[in-house]
Amino acid sequence: MSQSSRGVSAKHTQSIRSGGDWVSLILLIVAALVMLFPLLILTINAFKTAADYNATGPLSLPAHFTLDGIISFWTTVDFPVKFLNSFVISLVVSLAAVTLSVLNSFALGIGRVKGNTWIILAIMLANMMPQEALLYPLYTMFKEVGLYNSQMSIIVIFTIIQSAYGTYLLSSVYGTFPQAILEAAAIDGASRWQILRKVVLPISWPTISVLFVFFFVWTWNEYMIPMAFLMSDDVQTIPLALATLQGQHTMDATTLASASLLSIVPTIIFFIIFQRKLSQGITAGAVK
Repeated sequence: MSQSSRGVSAKHTQSIRSGGDWVSLILLIVAALVMLFPLLILTINAFKTAADYNATGPLSLPAHFTLDGIISFWTTVDFPVKFLNSFVISLVVSLAAVTLSVLNSFALGIGRVKGNTWIILAIMLANMMPQEALLYPLYTMFKEVGLYNSQMSIIVIFTIIQSAYGTYLLSSVYGTFPQAILEAAAIDGASRWQILRKVVLPISWPTISVLFVFFFVWTWNEYMIPMAFLMSDDVQTIPLALATLQGQHTMDATTLASASLLSIVPTIIFFIIFQRKLSQGITAGAVK
C-alpha cells in the first residue's frame, strides 16, 4: 500500500472514530438528562405554591417563587437536628466500616489467614441476608444491652453491615496484590503495620475512597432499621423524619417535594465534593 493510500485510510479511520465519539457523547447527554429529569421536576415543584401546582400541574415552571414548603418542612421536623443526626451516623459508620474493611481484608487477602476462602464466603453470605431477617434478633440484643433507641445502635449495626461488603470487595483486591512489593518491603525491615500503612494503603487509596463515598450515601438513605430502632424524635434521621411527617400530617405535593429535595441535597453535595476521588477509584489500576 502506498503512502498516500495509508494516509487516506488513516484519515478515514479517524473520521469514523470522531463520528463514533460524537454519537457516544450525544447518547451520554441524553442518558444524563433522563436521569436528572426527576430531580429537575422535584426542584421545580419545591419552589411552587400549592395554588400553582393545582392550577398548572407538576411540569410547569412556578408562577410565584416561594420557600413556604421548605420553611414548613424545616420547622416541622426540626431539620437541623435531623441533619446532624444523619451526618454524624453516616460519617462515623463510613470511617469505622472503611477501617474494619481494610484491616479485615489485609488479614484475609495479604496475611493469608488459614481458611480465608471460607471466611470470605461466610461474610458474603451474611451480607446477602435481607435486613428483615435481622430486625428481631438485633432488637432483642440491643434491648438487652441498653442501646435501643440510641444512635450508637445504628452505628454498630451499619458499621458491621457495610464492613462486610467492604471486606469482601477489598479482599479480592488485596488477594492479587503484587507479592514482589510486599517481599521487598519485608526485606527492608518493614513490619506488618508499616507494610499496611506505607505500601498497601497508598496503592489502594482510590478504592478505599470509593467505599467511603458509597458507605456514606448508603447509610444516609437507610430507613428500615432506623425506623425500628430510633423512636425518639431527637435521635431520628432525615429519611425517617420525612416518612414520619408523611404519616402524621396531610402534606400537599409542593411541601412533599420540598421535603424530598432537602433530604437528598446533602448527599448530592457530598457526592460532588468527592466526585474526583470516586472517578479516580473507578479508573485506577491495581499498581501505581
